[in-house]
Amino acid sequence: MPPRKLCLLVLIVSASITSLASVSTSPLRVSGGDLSLDTHEHQLWTAAMHDSKFAPVPHTTARPSCEATQPPQALATPNPLLDQPDPNGKITVSFIIGDDGRVHSPLILESAGPGEDRTVLNAVRSWRYRPAMCNGVPTEAEGKIEFSSR
Repeated sequence: MPPRKLCLLVLIVSASITSLASVSTSPLRVSGGDLSLDTHEHQLWTAAMHDSKFAPVPHTTARPSCEATQPPQALATPNPLLDQPDPNGKITVSFIIGDDGRVHSPLILESAGPGEDRTVLNAVRSWRYRPAMCNGVPTEAEGKIEFSSR
């Protein structure tokens, strides 16, 4: 910033501070009444505080408690046809059963190889369930299954 502009800014700020310091500190009166502005403002804010009512707001991610629950029921869960079963091979899959009864987001937790994993994932995606119930309302549930060749 050039020196001229800086000096001008300092002068403006100094003049503002000086003019604020010279303001009278006597209480202002509200026209048509005997109350000072501070007293009138205090009365307005105090009245508004007493009229307010508050209720707790539940967190948006909080799940309602289920008093009557039913687990999902399998309707169609055919076994996957593995090409070359390995006697020591094991595939573990985690998945979500949606409130529509379909399998969502299957995830391989323990693998037996890419070919077998793909076959198992395709089979699990085709499964259908009667959805889990929470207080009579369909809800999501998590499932986990293990396939082994033994």
